[in-house]
Amino acid sequence: MKIAKGKYSILPLLLIAILATTSCKKSSTDDGGSQALAEQTLVDVPYAADASQKMDVYLPANRSEATTYIVVMVHGGSWSGGDKTDFNTDIPNIRTLLGNYAIFNINYRLANGSSILLTQQTDDINTAFAYITSKAAEYHVNTNKIALMGASAGGHLALLKAYKANADGRIKAMVDLFGPTDMAWMYNNHPLPIYTQPIIANVMGGTPTTSAAAYTSGSPINFVTSTVPPTIIFHGTIDPVVPISESDRLNTKLQTAGVAHQYITYIGEGHSWVGTNLTDTYNKATDFIKNWVK
Repeated sequence: MKIAKGKYSILPLLLIAILATTSCKKSSTDDGGSQALAEQTLVDVPYAADASQKMDVYLPANRSEATTYIVVMVHGGSWSGGDKTDFNTDIPNIRTLLGNYAIFNINYRLANGSSILLTQQTDDINTAFAYITSKAAEYHVNTNKIALMGASAGGHLALLKAYKANADGRIKAMVDLFGPTDMAWMYNNHPLPIYTQPIIANVMGGTPTTSAAAYTSGSPINFVTSTVPPTIIFHGTIDPVVPISESDRLNTKLQTAGVAHQYITYIGEGHSWVGTNLTDTYNKATDFIKNWVK
């Protein structure tokens, strides 16, 4: 609250009364003396200079740096398409299920086969995280406790961040919605190579033969250790875009490494789903987040 400067003629008793009132108001609010915070939605917040480097921020009411944890969401779209708005219809339900968590729904630069490849996209994820961390005090959120959720290509990018670039340990839980895990396998063994190989080469900058190092460093399955964050995986059994074997092998790798994880499959579902299975997905995902990010 801003108090206007008074005239020198104000009576001392009035000044005392004002100071007493102000003191009472400060002591009755949270977060180190600031007033209780209202719910906020901030759309297209830039985290870097490029037009694609933006995020939507959903801040709950009565938040604090101590108890308001974070969920970061990463959209899919074959690395070269999609948008953060793809999650817009799901976010109201997710917010209701999570309660006092802040959501950061991020965009990233889309792959173009030359200047924007997987390296630039992972740089964007790291830059977005750095921006979120820098806003801890302003947004009144706890940036030391974060869950990461990604779908399809966004699941792949999120897994890379959680498994390969989490040295500070801020990411406490990973929600993988049918994300690719082994890029070389996807390129060499996908049942529909005529469609998938150009998409994969577009983000990887070549083939597993011409860009072997990129495929190795760009595959989350190569970075599973006993210290990666607890992970929950969701996949449809007849997914034609990302074969369920990508998640099967990640599940096995996590099991072997002794990582706390869950693996949920939906019989007869393809690449994403709706209805009761979608409700089940978000119920299970948010329960998992609340169990590990607390």
